[in-house]
Amino acid sequence: MPAIGAAIDNKKTEEPYWKRVFSGFETSKEWMAKAKPDLAIVVYNDHASAFSVDIIPTFALGCAAEFPPADEGWGPRPVPVVKGHPALASHIAQSVILHEFDIPVVNKMEVDHGLTVPLNLLFGSPKEWPCPVIPLAVNVVMYPPPTGHRCFMLGKAIRKAVDSYPEDLRVVIFGTGGMSHQISGPRAGLINSKFDKAFLDSLAKDGKKAIGIPHIEYMREAGAEGIEMVMWLIMRGALDPKVEEVYRFYTVPASNTAVGHIILENGKRAAAKGKRPAAGKQKRAAATARHRNVRRGKR
Repeated sequence: MPAIGAAIDNKKTEEPYWKRVFSGFETSKEWMAKAKPDLAIVVYNDHASAFSVDIIPTFALGCAAEFPPADEGWGPRPVPVVKGHPALASHIAQSVILHEFDIPVVNKMEVDHGLTVPLNLLFGSPKEWPCPVIPLAVNVVMYPPPTGHRCFMLGKAIRKAVDSYPEDLRVVIFGTGGMSHQISGPRAGLINSKFDKAFLDSLAKDGKKAIGIPHIEYMREAGAEGIEMVMWLIMRGALDPKVEEVYRFYTVPASNTAVGHIILENGKRAAAKGKRPAAGKQKRAAATARHRNVRRGKR
C-alpha cells in the first residue's frame, strides 16, 4: 500500500508496471461515482501513526470532525484532510458499546496511508474528498489481533447502528487489508493466489468459510501480514447474508504483494428500502493492502 500511494503521489500510475494495477480500479471509480455516497466508513489498520506500542486498541472509532494526514517519515501525503461525521460516529459508538463491543472513542487522530490510499483508489485525487469519512482502526500489527468472527460480529453491530440512525444516508463501508503477503523473513514476497481467491469467493457468498479461518492458518497460508484480511470481515458483517458481486479484480504483484478488489451490494429489495447497506469492498494486497466494501441501502 505505501508503494501504491507513492505511485499516485509521484504520478507514476501510467508507467507500465503500475498501469496494470490502477486500471483494475477504473470500473470501481465509475461505480462509486454513480453510488454517490453521503458517507464512508473505512476499516483500516494504523501503522504507528495514531497509536504506538504504548497503547494498542483492538478497535478504535474516529469520532472527530476531521483527521489530518499523518507524517509517516517523509511528510504527510499530499491528500485532502479527511472530514469526519461526529454525529453518526458518536451514534455508532453508543450503539455498538450497548451491544457489548467495548470500543475506544478517538476524538483526535491522524490517518496514514492505510486509510488515504483506499480513498484515492475509489475516489481519485480530488481537492476535497467527496463525502465525510468515519475511520475504524483495527489492530492487525501486534499479537493478538481480533478473530475473524469478532470482526464479522462488529460489522453486524455497525449495521444495526447505521440502520437505527434517524437521518437517511447512503453509506459505503470499505474493508481494507493486504491479501497474502509477507514483508520480511525467509518467506518474504510470499503470494498465495489460491488462498486469496478462495477468500474472495467466501465473501461473495455468506462469508462463513472466511469467518472460521484461525490466526495460524492466515500465517501459514497467507504470510505474516495476511492477518490483515480479517478487516474485510467487518465489511462483510455489515451486509445482508446474501449479496450481489458487482465487480472483482485480482493481480500480482504490486510491490511484493497481491492486489485483490471486490464490490458487493445488498439485494435490490434491500437497497430500495433506503436503510440497508450495500457493500462494495475493495482490497488490495500490498505492504498495507487495502480492500473496501460499500453498503448501499443506507449508504
